[in-house]
Amino acid sequence: MDIKKLQALVIDALEDVKAQDIHIYDTTHLTSMFDRIAVASGTSNRQTKALAASVRDKVKAAGGNIVNMEGEITGEWVLVDLGDMVVHIMQPAIRAYYRLEELWGDKEIRLADARRGTDARKPNTKKATEPKSTAGDSKTAAKKTAKKTPKTVTSTAGKVPASSAARTSKTASKAPAKPVKKTTASKTAAKSAAKPAAKSAARPPAKSPAKTAAKKAAPRRSTTKG
Repeated sequence: MDIKKLQALVIDALEDVKAQDIHIYDTTHLTSMFDRIAVASGTSNRQTKALAASVRDKVKAAGGNIVNMEGEITGEWVLVDLGDMVVHIMQPAIRAYYRLEELWGDKEIRLADARRGTDARKPNTKKATEPKSTAGDSKTAAKKTAKKTPKTVTSTAGKVPASSAARTSKTASKAPAKPVKKTTASKTAAKSAAKPAAKSAARPPAKSPAKTAAKKAAPRRSTTKG
């Protein structure tokens, strides 16, 4: 059976039993085992089984080949292998967990085109971003550069900003003049000059020579008895 006719039959069979979130993907560039993958969701085990049975019966009635069916016992994930096309009917939680769209879904076919039997892909809905004018970019870059670049000193002849000079003068005025410390040599000279003067002032005055001569000339009394 032609692949375009097959994918149209699968969509009709799924929509007859109210399948949710149906997607068709072209896989010819990814594998040689099959050309299409269909992914659809069923809300319960009963619905997933009914969806798989609808696909099987409709394809078989149109003369298609049913290679295999898997997962009908549990109903959480039912796979219908149609040879050139594989149909995955899953419950939402299982579908969100395995994320088959991330593996096979880089080339999606629109459902309207698949029903008509065409292979038109979904157009890229992202708008192409127009390049911004270079004038605006240059102005913005100039503003950013002006903000980041510090102000340079116009002269390198040792000029100091007014704020720095004011701070230096304030610091100098606040600092008190420190007294000059006396050196050890000056202290030693002062002490040596003061010692003789103190000693001479502390000594008693010398006895006069007249008093000494008088004491020597006075007769001594005899201490012996008559």
